[in-house]
Amino acid sequence: MTAAGATVAVTLCSAARLDHLLPQRAALARLRPAVPHVVVWLDPEPAPDLPELADAHLLHLPPGPDGLRLAAGRNAGAARALELGASLVVFLDADCVPGPELVERYESAAARHPGALLCGPVTYLPEGHDDLDPAALEAATRPHSARPSPADGETVVAGHDEYPLFWSLSFALSAETWTTSGGFEPGYEGYGGEDTDFAFTARSLGLPLVWVGGAHAYHQWHPTTSPPWQHLDDILRNGRRFAERWGEWPMVGWLEAFRRGGGVRPAEDGGWERVPA
Repeated sequence: MTAAGATVAVTLCSAARLDHLLPQRAALARLRPAVPHVVVWLDPEPAPDLPELADAHLLHLPPGPDGLRLAAGRNAGAARALELGASLVVFLDADCVPGPELVERYESAAARHPGALLCGPVTYLPEGHDDLDPAALEAATRPHSARPSPADGETVVAGHDEYPLFWSLSFALSAETWTTSGGFEPGYEGYGGEDTDFAFTARSLGLPLVWVGGAHAYHQWHPTTSPPWQHLDDILRNGRRFAERWGEWPMVGWLEAFRRGGGVRPAEDGGWERVPA
């Protein structure tokens, strides 16, 4: 049990991201006071027995019928964080290294905006950027231009139309706000949709979305595809689930790219479907 009122970090991971998780844990270990770390392992087999994971609070959540259970994993991680006495839960994807001020900035923003969903800027590190020490990260800071990035120490309350810009790779909220939100919709499995669903739930409940200056996270480079063809079936399945819940499809930019690539087409019900082979 950690001290009541503490901040607890929650990370989802699988074997494919283990090499990214370890630098994240090293960055968290440098923070003072130390931040307890809940790691939810999403593979069929439990996490490996490694000394680097010895002091993590490990949970095992195997995949469901349709793939990795990202939404349910975040719910399980948050539940464990609250059991540890967390007053603030910070979620980080396994490939994201926290900047040295990330936790402090999230804590200050939570005090300033009780009941809010807090999002810091994210820098996507280029290929070959392997120096993850604080000075090197500071020099590499280039927040992604798709989202607001207030000055260090400043916060900006998002407008109603900015909730689709919520990314689950780095965010924080108080234990009370987490409970109010009800967590992520666990019916999403595989890739895509669950984070936008969570943001829409927050909006429907009147929970503010706040951009937090200085709460920098750094996404470690790894190969990706755009659009992510390997996740096409997940995106169609989860997109349809999202549309049933919210009356619109998420990830439209990717769906349009799939359409241009000949993979999907508009469906008769106004949604999207695979083009028959």
